Amino acid sequence: MILVIAEQRDGVLHQASWEAVVAAQRTTQAVQVLVAGSGVMSVAEDLATADIDSVLMIDHPLLEAYTPDGFIEAISQVVRSMSPDAVFLAHTYQSREFAPRLAARFQQTLVTDCVATKQVGDRLVFVRPMFQGKFVADVAPVALSPCFASFQIGAFRQDAVVRGSDSAAIYPQEVVIQDDMIRQEVEPPFQEAKQAVDLSQAERIVAVGRGIKSKDHIELVERLAAALGAEVAASRPICDSGWLPMDRQIGSSGQTVSPKLYLALGISGAIQHLVGMKGSRTIVAVNKDPDAPIFEVADFGIVGDLFEVVPAIISALSE
Repeated sequence: MILVIAEQRDGVLHQASWEAVVAAQRTTQAVQVLVAGSGVMSVAEDLATADIDSVLMIDHPLLEAYTPDGFIEAISQVVRSMSPDAVFLAHTYQSREFAPRLAARFQQTLVTDCVATKQVGDRLVFVRPMFQGKFVADVAPVALSPCFASFQIGAFRQDAVVRGSDSAAIYPQEVVIQDDMIRQEVEPPFQEAKQAVDLSQAERIVAVGRGIKSKDHIELVERLAAALGAEVAASRPICDSGWLPMDRQIGSSGQTVSPKLYLALGISGAIQHLVGMKGSRTIVAVNKDPDAPIFEVADFGIVGDLFEVVPAIISALSE
């Protein structure tokens, strides 16, 4: 059995949790999902719409605000009682903090940033990128279960989750947590700078590469994004040059995204960029070079000058 740990904040499910559910559903094992917090019944009901065996719910007042100590203590009690073969998580900022300690508590392996799984005989094998996405490695934990694995955001599409014909059963879990177990003092969640954006949640993205030639031409890309209701993103050279802020960077050293539409303008398609956007549902590429690697992953390709193509698209959208 695979146990997926879903993430929520203030009663709102982190959408990357669905991707971890998809990863579990694509194995040959039964799937259960665990959600922890306070007042999380609505989140549990949402998760129960997936085609899974059941939802395990930890509802405790000391878990109203996230703390590593509180969540590790609560989750470890459930993991110990359920004895899953593997524990799956989305590779989010929160899981990066507590998952290593959770795995260490069980003296087990944690395989991070996975993009796929394989079944080799009776062994579950995890696929993860190495050397900034230049290679992928098959990692087969050899220790006794449970093994722990986090999945790269964008590796699986949220809309690929298989829904059940009926809602899965929800089972409240009794855990023992005391105030003195929590050593952290809870502060308000970190607020990103005003210009920061979580591109992993965007449904449409217009990304620009070196083909834009000049910072002055970014305005053209922003006009197209506005017409599409999309977020603006970029390859690393654009952000390194200061033409767009670093939080707009897509790739192995930036954000990983999986929007419904990814429009790549003047992006050649270096592997470091592709690993950050290849999970997009529909990829449209515009590039003057017919041999650009971006066309190998694009669903639709336009060989042409972006300074001619983009104004034509904007004009068509305004009609």
